[in-house]
Amino acid sequence: MSLQIEFEEGLYYRQTLFDKAKRVVVKVGSAVLADKNGLNRNVLNNLAREISFLHNSGREVILVTSGAVAAGKRKLQYSDSKALSMPEKQALAAIGQSCLMHDYDEAFSCNKKKIAQILLTHSDLANRKRYLNIRNTIQTLFKFGVIPVINENDTVSIEELKFSDNDNLGALVTNLIEADMFICLTDVDGLYDKNPTTDPTAKIIYTVEEVTEEIMNMAGNSKSVLGTGGMQSKIVAAKMVAIGGASSFIGPGRQDDILQHLFSGELFGTFFLPHKEKMRGRKRWIAYVLKPQGTLELDSGACSAIVKRGRSLLPSGVVSVKGEFDVGDSVRCVNESGQSIAVGLTNFNAEDLEKIRGQRTDLIESILGYKEYDEVLHRNNLVLL
Repeated sequence: MSLQIEFEEGLYYRQTLFDKAKRVVVKVGSAVLADKNGLNRNVLNNLAREISFLHNSGREVILVTSGAVAAGKRKLQYSDSKALSMPEKQALAAIGQSCLMHDYDEAFSCNKKKIAQILLTHSDLANRKRYLNIRNTIQTLFKFGVIPVINENDTVSIEELKFSDNDNLGALVTNLIEADMFICLTDVDGLYDKNPTTDPTAKIIYTVEEVTEEIMNMAGNSKSVLGTGGMQSKIVAAKMVAIGGASSFIGPGRQDDILQHLFSGELFGTFFLPHKEKMRGRKRWIAYVLKPQGTLELDSGACSAIVKRGRSLLPSGVVSVKGEFDVGDSVRCVNESGQSIAVGLTNFNAEDLEKIRGQRTDLIESILGYKEYDEVLHRNNLVLL
């Protein structure tokens, strides 16, 4: 499969998908919103105007934003250049979140738009019931004609509950609401085939058909000065969105009228096409939302049964068990070389699975004293990676 589809064909695909996009997630990070003094109000006002333009065109729009810590710095006139500790980041986020939303509220009000704040932690999406409740809330806000503004709840998030970065959060939200397009606004022009800072022959990749290993290797060519994401996390987010059946765009967030330029067909940034086969919603939740609590090493026979024949995982195929997990937790499956092949929801906790690994299913009851399942991971709760 080609790295970049033919130029004219790529333009056609891009414009067709922009025209058809009725539900759009726009993500903007600290690298765009913030400068050395904190939050940049001019950039924020331009962003509100651009999103209002999309909303006026009849589209449903979500804004996923960073900026609470930057807003807190501006509020306190905090100028210390040393790295912030987690308590300091959380305190600045607590101070800045209300300021950030106040600034957004004013900016969108100037465009006669109403917004709503949604703060999330990873555990909100990892719980299936809360995951669906969030989707229902967003859909109701759409019904009211309101623009949801989503941010990670940095004030309470700990490392285990964090999304890692807002690129990941934006992609998860895109899949959650089954949006048509994910627009990631950043401080780089897009993805280049070479490092543009050291190689004058570097060319931007305008359209990517599939996120391959080659594309991932290119992601190291563009780096952001601010923010936690970087280009690689944006490519991973685009891949996640593509599997969910949506397209993605990565491009310059400080470009004037960037969204109007994009939707009118002008050529900016890098565009990622959706996969032809869309992964179902629950499978996406298992694959990309849940964080694996353990790792199962499988023998070659089990790997072949899962990958080539679409079978469930039985205890006989488990070579080793690592981690502490309970029934219903997510676990990662690796082959004997350590390569990840699947992820799924386990029917056994770690202690019991250690006892029955490598054993036939007809021995489970005699070993454990009970048997509710034959399968360690049922194929309905298993996703190939």
